[in-house]
Amino acid sequence: MSTSGAGARDTAEGPGGEEPDAPPRLTHRQIVTVLSGLMLGMFLAALDQMVVSSALRTIADDLQGLTAQAWVTTAYLVAGTIATPLYGKLSDIYGRRPVYLWAIALFTAGSLLCGLAGSIHQLAAFRAVQGLGGGGLMSLAMTIIADITSPRERGRYQGYITAVFAGSSVVGPLLGGAFAQRATLFGLDGWRWIFLVNVPLAALAVIVILRVLRVPHQPVKHRLDYGGAIALAVGIVPLLVVAEQGRGWGWSSPRALILYAVGLAGLIAFVLVERRMGDAALLPLRLLGVKAFRLGVVLHFVVGIGMFGAMTVIPLYLQLAQGMSPIAAGLATLPTVVANVTVTLVVGRLISRTGRFKVHLVAGVGSLAAAMAVFATLRVDSPLWYVSVGMLLLGAGLGAAMQTITILAQSEIPRRDMGAATASVNFFRSNGGTVGTAAFLSIFFSVAGPGIAERLATALREPSFRRLAEEPANAAALEGVLRSNGSVNLEDSAFLRTLDSRVAMPFMEGYVSALQAVFVTGAVVSLIALVIAAWRVPDTELSAD
Repeated sequence: MSTSGAGARDTAEGPGGEEPDAPPRLTHRQIVTVLSGLMLGMFLAALDQMVVSSALRTIADDLQGLTAQAWVTTAYLVAGTIATPLYGKLSDIYGRRPVYLWAIALFTAGSLLCGLAGSIHQLAAFRAVQGLGGGGLMSLAMTIIADITSPRERGRYQGYITAVFAGSSVVGPLLGGAFAQRATLFGLDGWRWIFLVNVPLAALAVIVILRVLRVPHQPVKHRLDYGGAIALAVGIVPLLVVAEQGRGWGWSSPRALILYAVGLAGLIAFVLVERRMGDAALLPLRLLGVKAFRLGVVLHFVVGIGMFGAMTVIPLYLQLAQGMSPIAAGLATLPTVVANVTVTLVVGRLISRTGRFKVHLVAGVGSLAAAMAVFATLRVDSPLWYVSVGMLLLGAGLGAAMQTITILAQSEIPRRDMGAATASVNFFRSNGGTVGTAAFLSIFFSVAGPGIAERLATALREPSFRRLAEEPANAAALEGVLRSNGSVNLEDSAFLRTLDSRVAMPFMEGYVSALQAVFVTGAVVSLIALVIAAWRVPDTELSAD
């Protein structure tokens, strides 16, 4: 097969069901050229998530849907999670480039619709369209890297992808804050440009991808597993919805119990359908018979719980205990970004040179556990440098662990299954992140409420504290927070900005105590992952071919 420009042109169709020959090796320059297209598409999706999260409160206020704002996040997450394994199978059949372009097109259409949304429910529906496109951008990029590199080289190039997400985590909050703070821009609400700016970026991404993304592809003849996709949606959507909404509904409420039952029935149906579909299955169950893949998806799920949970809760500490604004809190996480990018690139090169990855996997998961231990000891008055130590450990752990877990899962997978396998890896990581976010926030609010109420009741027994709390400014700030039964309303923390710091202390201490409980849980989860990585993952040498 001849190559042209950045890479090799698509090959002729190979025999269905047989293992395709390995594609011709591309030069480093060709691989980097292909990566430039992938990184632009992924930056589009990663930046959007960070920008939206930093401006969601402003968007919800403007659309008069504050209580429904969670659906904006849930809709994107649900659609993206369901779409991820579909993209893997479709790209195995039709090729990476056309499916990747389709993902960008869906994402762009969703962005345009979001920018024109007239209500919070319309916005949630249009975010689902975005999610259908965004679900393919991460998994397809990792799949394409696996297509054009040897197992030993993958860590080196996957590091570039990690750098994209790290960069978006810095730019996103700043851009989101800038748009959200503008009442209007060119005749439209400022927040609408958070979505509309994606349109020219997507056009640029399409131009670059059409020019450079020519990767080898040998089509695999498969039936599309429509039944599996439907069963997966029935199984996952109710569980993701209850994970997002369960704290408000109550984890044992009738609505939650119904969704548990529907989700369980859907997952059982999915397993039965996948077993019947065999090699044509959306997530081929035979892949679970491959030890490296099985360990990879388990580690992605477990590490995803700790990673996404921590990244959700750390900003709460910075804003509640340290009193930072959302933009300042985003900038304060810069040590995590710097450590993540640095370690990702260094570990990728070391793996490429030696072919060994287990030592980096174990060290990365160990660093995550150490970060959780540091965060579990935070206090109200902890200096920022101490918080930064935990962030450095977190970033280094993610940089070393996430890419090596992906390499582990891909290491023994035949090329004809690479799309489905990589999509499965991202699917389990996404679900681990959803579980972690829901569990960490549930623990946080469950512990914070009683803890604050108890500390406040104790403080109010002191005459001096009671006199402070009864001063007009403080009494006005506390109005609606203190309930007649002695409990507190934690739905809105804005009152802390106007409350006297001495009166606010019981609230701050209660929040931090709850965060400590969250991070102790995260440390336990990380230690479980460490045991799996240290004792179950074999110390193999990756192939250079």
